[in-house]
Amino acid sequence: MKLTRKLITFAVILSATVLSDRAIACTGISLVSRDSSIVLARTCEWGGSYLDSRYVIVPRGYTQNAMTPSGAPGLEFTAKYGYAGISVVQDQFVTEGLNEAGLSAGLFFFPGYGSYEKFDAAQSASTIVDVQLVAWILGSFATVDEVIGAIGQLHVVALSADTQTAHWRIGDASGRQVVLEIVGGRPEFHENELGVLTNSPGFQWQMTNLNNYVNLYPGNARPNRLADGIILNSFGAGTGFRGIPGDVTPPSRFVRAAFYKATAPQYATGFETVKETFQILNNFDIPVGIEHNPADGPLPENVPSATQWTTSSDLKALRFYYRTAWNSTIRCIDLKTVRFDRIGFVSEPLDRVMDQPVEFIKVR
Repeated sequence: MKLTRKLITFAVILSATVLSDRAIACTGISLVSRDSSIVLARTCEWGGSYLDSRYVIVPRGYTQNAMTPSGAPGLEFTAKYGYAGISVVQDQFVTEGLNEAGLSAGLFFFPGYGSYEKFDAAQSASTIVDVQLVAWILGSFATVDEVIGAIGQLHVVALSADTQTAHWRIGDASGRQVVLEIVGGRPEFHENELGVLTNSPGFQWQMTNLNNYVNLYPGNARPNRLADGIILNSFGAGTGFRGIPGDVTPPSRFVRAAFYKATAPQYATGFETVKETFQILNNFDIPVGIEHNPADGPLPENVPSATQWTTSSDLKALRFYYRTAWNSTIRCIDLKTVRFDRIGFVSEPLDRVMDQPVEFIKVR
């Protein structure tokens, strides 16, 4: 399979993050409802250009060939499970998705800290590029354990020597969630009991860094009496979180996501919990200008937000939800209604009209 223009564009997007302040950023959280529904949600950011993301539905029995840096065919894999997800730039580059067995998988950008194997043409038949790994996971497995047991069969490589790396969040219907990072060419799995993921540095560093915020707690700080009877009082609500980092770097987003998740109310159902994940992730929308240096050229005119889409997956109800920068209405693909044994491959735009709907109220 030869490298297409879109494929080259994607490689350029990834490599450009090394040379500019703009980067693909992602924030992931998970919540559990009182009826034991597991909900995994995330954002996807890129402020440099339109990612041309689409929703895809992949039937059972669908066969794909992985790409390789040489352009020769890589691993051939056939979907045992049907799934729905969102692609970036090309249909086969599924970045986030949910399969009919309740397995969720997503790619998160991981610059500077991962290191894949070097491509070996003699191993092409078992080689897959990182941007196709989610598709392989969703089509092949039902549990985290199955993924861990099979990952050693693959050689995961970069599309180009100039591109940066990724790491992956994988969760199943039991509630287990892991982070896959490939360092020194070897896959490493980290149990993610916190249920939060962003980007670099590595997951274990991010967890250690949380200890720097041991002083944070929900609610208001108590009054503090100084000498001579001077009493310091809160200006307003939320002073217990005074000092939580507010910038959009991955470590700061990880800290905020951890505390917002930890203090979120637990709702009765998965559906209510899905809506709560979107409310939390509102706090992680990145305005397109924040990560743009004017020296890099003009802002893209067709990207209203660096957060191009946000998803939430209910692993019990088998529902995949999304909204976009162009339309904040939450849309849902109910996997239980999809005939994965009969349907063909589906690829459709996330938005039929790329413009935020506005309802005008008629006053009578």
